[in-house]
Amino acid sequence: MAILPGDCVVLDIDDAAAQSTPVPYALTFTDLSYTVGSRRAGLLPPLPTDAPPAKALLDGISGEARDGEVLAVMGASGSGKSTLLDALAGRIARGSLRGRVELNGEALHGRRVRAISAYVMQDDVLYPMLTVRETLMFAAEFRLPRALSPDKKRARVDALIGQLGLARAADTIVGDEAHRGVSGGERRRVSIGTDIVHDPILLFLDEPTSGLDSASAFMVVQVLRHIAQSGSVIVMTIHQPSARILNILDRLLLLSRGRTVYAGSPSGLKPFFSVFGYPIPDNENLVEFALDTIRELEHQPDGAAMLVKFSSRWQSSLGALLDTKDDKDRSQRCTMPLELAIAESVSRGKLVAGSGSGTLSSTSVPTYANPWYVEVWVLMKRAFTNTRRMPELFVMRLGTIMVTGFILATIFWRLDDTPKGVQERLGFFAMAMSTMFYVCADALPVFVQERHIYLRETAHNAYRRLSYVVANTAVAFPPLVVLSLAFAVTTFFAVRLSGGGASFAFFALTVLASFWAGSGFVTFLSAVVPHVMLGYTVVVAILAYFLLFSGFFINRDRIPSYWIWFHYLSLVKYPYQAVLQNEFRDAARCFSRGVEMFDGTPIGAMSKAVKLKVLDAIGATLGAPLTAETCVVTGADVLAQQAVTDIGRWKCLLVTVAFGFFFRFLFYIVLHFGSKNKRR
Repeated sequence: MAILPGDCVVLDIDDAAAQSTPVPYALTFTDLSYTVGSRRAGLLPPLPTDAPPAKALLDGISGEARDGEVLAVMGASGSGKSTLLDALAGRIARGSLRGRVELNGEALHGRRVRAISAYVMQDDVLYPMLTVRETLMFAAEFRLPRALSPDKKRARVDALIGQLGLARAADTIVGDEAHRGVSGGERRRVSIGTDIVHDPILLFLDEPTSGLDSASAFMVVQVLRHIAQSGSVIVMTIHQPSARILNILDRLLLLSRGRTVYAGSPSGLKPFFSVFGYPIPDNENLVEFALDTIRELEHQPDGAAMLVKFSSRWQSSLGALLDTKDDKDRSQRCTMPLELAIAESVSRGKLVAGSGSGTLSSTSVPTYANPWYVEVWVLMKRAFTNTRRMPELFVMRLGTIMVTGFILATIFWRLDDTPKGVQERLGFFAMAMSTMFYVCADALPVFVQERHIYLRETAHNAYRRLSYVVANTAVAFPPLVVLSLAFAVTTFFAVRLSGGGASFAFFALTVLASFWAGSGFVTFLSAVVPHVMLGYTVVVAILAYFLLFSGFFINRDRIPSYWIWFHYLSLVKYPYQAVLQNEFRDAARCFSRGVEMFDGTPIGAMSKAVKLKVLDAIGATLGAPLTAETCVVTGADVLAQQAVTDIGRWKCLLVTVAFGFFFRFLFYIVLHFGSKNKRR
């Protein structure tokens, strides 16, 4: 037993009587203010005098939420509901937000808030081909510590399925527009479940009933009510709840243009507006009347300033006594130091993320629940499970490669060792290598579609960004091997490229390296460009530039000096140069004999007898006999003519592979610095 300030008594956490007493939590926020539109960074010039004034999204908001209760934040569009939720959840940069957010009297920010809270976004972005149970199980593997046994994790998921009312849909896929799955209300509850699987102390939800019918919306709020009664603090935004939903809400906070116009229980709305001079008629939905009244007042020159002032007086006057008697009970409740409260919650089964011990101090709060290799394995397993159930995507990619290879193989069928054969080989290699990069554009929608899942899961440290990059790479690589072999087998022997098995292996490796670099490049762009159509435009344009400067259309020694840097940045240059050297590296192989040297010249149209006479004349001039069988162009000559001898074929292959790693490193950098999930 311990004595706390204010004559509050905390029982031993092992005491049976204490187990039935909820652990007290009080989330308080005082004078929260957040302004946008007036800040300029460092060296930027000052705003012009005619620039629009700064806009206060939050203006001195204060309030409180306690465990066992549901606090609903309401207001018209633009009132500041979502901004307030972001402020409480630590999703606004500390330097931009003024005021205090405290839990049990201690400042709430940084690693601590991420460890003990969860934030449910408005959009239900889930993997469509996973079942409800699998979705929650993967969330449990992310959020629950490795010290917890698999059986206990499964038990937690089963309990959560029951708590969310999803038992009948547990083995149904989530689904999307193309795949029939769970209903909209069930989908919303699954989305909530993924964020509360670690049983957080604080739960923030952005309009959890949006887009649902009244029955589904009521069930969602009912679930949230049960979660609150289990010892969590629930804060959510909601838009005009029904009368049934209103009856199970504990506290309301109504906003107007970033200011508080009402704070209290639902039952207190009637006396509040009656004293204000706008009595609520009988049988009228209290919230609808209140919001309609606020909208009418907002159209006045001073907005709802009169109601804001009245609300302030109401909170500090005897009028507040007209509110429910629960306020008296709430004010008399004790709170305990935050670390002690968290320790007691953990001892009672609150599975706070990463809590392997009973305490969570500001210095011991684990940033992540699991080591990075566990995160990578779970991410890989989830991605493979989801994609394995959509085989049509890989089949389409393989079909595209096979059709492309078939077309190239039949166009460049059985090339001979003549000057025309040399030109046709150059064309085949240029088309083949550039096609590898263009085909990689299908990787663009992958992260664009997963972006919101990634942002939601990393917002509260479900896993590391590096783990996501490693898993993304590992999952994407095996299909590239299959595609590379399919293309190489389809084209190498049909085109009759030289060198046998060793050359085939190098050709297949070069194709694989091209896929690797191309997919890395497209993956990086998908993080930079958030829209699929815009991303495709950028990818096609840049790859066209790479092909232009690859050395096929214009040799390296003919490129102007002011553009030569782009030649060495071209992704197509290195695999193109590698396969050329692979094909023409045999110095003894001849590609032009005797009169074949006149092909493509005016002499080439003359008779063979004339060509032989010209050949004899050239030989006499050079002092060396030239016959119809004399080799005049070898593979080494072709490489010299194409100016592709500056880098060896293995170095070209390694550079291509290095580009793949480089772009995936850039992908990580963009994720690390560009996805902070915070307003500035």
